[in-house]
Amino acid sequence: MIDLQSKADIDKISLDLLKQSKSIDIFPTPVDNLVKFANLHFENGLDLTQIDPSFLSQFSDIVSQKFISALGLVRGFLDRREKTIYLDLNQNANRQNFIKLHEVGHDILPWQKDILDYLDDDDTLNPYTKEEFEAEANYFASTTLFQHDRFEHEMSKLELGIKTPMYLAKQFGASKHAALRKYIECNKNRCALLVLEKSVPSGGLISCSKRDYFQSNKFTETFGNIDLPETFGYTWAFTKDYVFGKRFHEAGKITLQTQNGQNEFYYHFFNNTYNAFVFMFPIGEKNKVRTKILIKGI
Repeated sequence: MIDLQSKADIDKISLDLLKQSKSIDIFPTPVDNLVKFANLHFENGLDLTQIDPSFLSQFSDIVSQKFISALGLVRGFLDRREKTIYLDLNQNANRQNFIKLHEVGHDILPWQKDILDYLDDDDTLNPYTKEEFEAEANYFASTTLFQHDRFEHEMSKLELGIKTPMYLAKQFGASKHAALRKYIECNKNRCALLVLEKSVPSGGLISCSKRDYFQSNKFTETFGNIDLPETFGYTWAFTKDYVFGKRFHEAGKITLQTQNGQNEFYYHFFNNTYNAFVFMFPIGEKNKVRTKILIKGI
């Protein structure tokens, strides 16, 4: 958890970087330009999944052992001495954008200067990480990639629904998962997002499991914290959507138990093959915009 003062300090450093590099209102966010302006270099000739022993010889035994023990799991590496960022190049371009900015965060936040090298994996890049420096680097990466209030400004022009963050992900150069999460965090409407992953079948039962769940502040004010199960069986409509390979639809309807009793919600569904995303909002919820979004190739 990052305290408010740290967030304020990170916001200032991030905004200064965006302004000084003339990256504000440039879409998608020019990540490589930000890396360069931070006096760092991205090494695209070395894939962290294909490490040669000669590469490790330049580092301390501690760093080398960390590399060896985490081989195949390291997503990003900051070599502060050489001012160089290395990446797992098997990550998609949008994921790489986030990791680059995460490493910039490690380098540019002055109170993190005492640590010489950073190895980052799926745990340190997880938004729920409890490691303070990693949480700060994640916050820096997110707020920089989405250009502070620019994301909220752009989303305010668009209709309420899952297509809006999917569209904004492309606009800002972010992953859909990150944009969906940001969309819930910023939203002044009552809405929530459930992220699913497929479960290993047990006893022939079809199910999927909860990976993440987010609620907007307005949603929580009205309905409280929804106590969703960790596993969803065949009785849940979105489980059938996921298991039977539906890619996208905006026609879902479910009933959930809330602090106000049972309430009906619409849901929009998107399956990116890795996870399924269920965007929920109460019947009758909408914002006052007329701009509709058409997304091809879903």
